This record gives sequence, C-alpha cells and structure tokens, in this order.
Amino acid sequence: MPGNPNLGTMSDETIVWKGRPSQLLNFWVFAACSLIIALIVVGAFWFPPLAIAVALPLVFMIWKFLVVRCRVYELTTQRMRLYEGVLNQEIDEVELYRVKDTTIHKPLVQRIFNLSTIHLATSDRTHQTVDMRAIHDGVTVREMIRKHVELIRDAKRVREVDFDSSGGDDMEFDDMDAG
Repeated sequence: MPGNPNLGTMSDETIVWKGRPSQLLNFWVFAACSLIIALIVVGAFWFPPLAIAVALPLVFMIWKFLVVRCRVYELTTQRMRLYEGVLNQEIDEVELYRVKDTTIHKPLVQRIFNLSTIHLATSDRTHQTVDMRAIHDGVTVREMIRKHVELIRDAKRVREVDFDSSGGDDMEFDDMDAG
C-alpha cells in the first residue's frame, strides 16, 4: 500500500526532547515530612514504640518522589506525549498542530534553579491544557515546541481558527490556499 505523497516523511516521527519535572515540586512535602520525622524521633526517646510511626512520613516522601520521577514529557516531531503513573502508567498524547498557545510561568523559586512551567493551551478535547511543571531551561523547550508546532502545521496544511463567540466581525481567518 503506497504512502500518502503529501505527508512526505511525516511517518518518520522522532523524539526532539524528553524531560522530567524537577523534584523541587516536592520541596514542601519533603520539608514537612522531615520535620514530622524529627518530631517522631524526639518523641520516641520518651515513648519508644512511637519510632514505628517514622515509616508513615517516610513512605509518603518516597511515594511523592516516585510520582514526580515517573512523570515524563516527550516532544516528538508530531506530538507531545505525557507519561504518568507509578504502578499503572498512563500515556496521553496531544497532536502538536492542536497547540494554540504557549505560556511560561517562572515563579521566583523556579527561576533560582533555572526552572519554569510551560502551559500549553490546545484544541484537543481531552487535554485542553497541558502544564509541564518545573522543567529545566523552559524557554528553550518552549521554543522547540513552537518550532515543531509550526512545522507540523505547515506539513499538514492546518491552521488554528478562533471563532468569536460574541458574534462580532473581528474574526481572523488564515487563508492557506487562496487560488
């Protein structure tokens, strides 16, 4: 069966970037659990059976670590894949041509560590927004996303059209093949 000549090498999907969120997302959880562990250890001097309770915040810290560690963002030439799950993995995808807008949020703590959160607004029905939290060098990653969104839109001859719900005449249409 011959391939579609209009797609060219579109079936050759390659990974452009792959990354994980920073464990900085767990800072307050780790800090609170460490404080609780310290309090339990101090309390165990007066009541030794209390030492068993150290396991609870410790297990919680390990779980939170694994949740962030098992989250993976993968940018390919055609889509953004989102891997999540510690015991059961869920893989979601957003086609890049559906990305409408990108925003970068850089709170002070993330800026100190050269991290940022990339927010993608999409026209995908299941993932209208995608937040790539605590990504290292987010500006560069955002530019990669933007570049590949434009490339895939040009290759597929797709344009995003926003309709004004107020009924006004200020709608914009991108005319791809006028002629």
